Amino acid sequence: MITDLYLIDTETTGLRGFPVDHVVDVGVCRIDLSAGSFEPVYSSIVGHDVSLWNRNLRESWIFENSDLTLSDVASAPPVASIADDLNNILSGEFVTSYNVDFDFRKFLRHDPFFMHSYVAKVLPDPMLAATPILKIAGSNGYKWPRLEEAYSSLCPDDPAGIGCHQDHRALSDAKVASCVLIELHKRGHYKV
Repeated sequence: MITDLYLIDTETTGLRGFPVDHVVDVGVCRIDLSAGSFEPVYSSIVGHDVSLWNRNLRESWIFENSDLTLSDVASAPPVASIADDLNNILSGEFVTSYNVDFDFRKFLRHDPFFMHSYVAKVLPDPMLAATPILKIAGSNGYKWPRLEEAYSSLCPDDPAGIGCHQDHRALSDAKVASCVLIELHKRGHYKV
């Protein structure tokens, strides 16, 4: 039985994935399932040469809906440095995210991150585990719950300390997702 794992969250310039969109913010928490606790272990804005970006990238959702700016991205450590940091932290570890398909398949398994299964062991997606619990109606059955929907339903006491306001930054979202995963585990709905 796995008791220690990592949860990673990324903020990106869009939903299309690499190489069209880019990771611009990363946050990682370590979760201790036996204690029902988490701790932040890594957070960084991901640097890119934004002068090469087209209008869609420069005006992407993340820059319109969070405090992250193009200047922050332009002056942050380069993406290769962040990829090295993440691979050093997560190499050989168990890891997940809230929406594994998005974070890993679309971004983290590609250049420069290359976070394949031989680097980190990817665990089941807590978002998928929350779907039959929350039972939010969708067009074809239950829809995958957004992180804020899962958190407000499963963690009404705000254990991540966000004050019921999601700021759409990677570390904050990693904390929120960690609380959701811990609660799902406590209720017997996330078994690893």
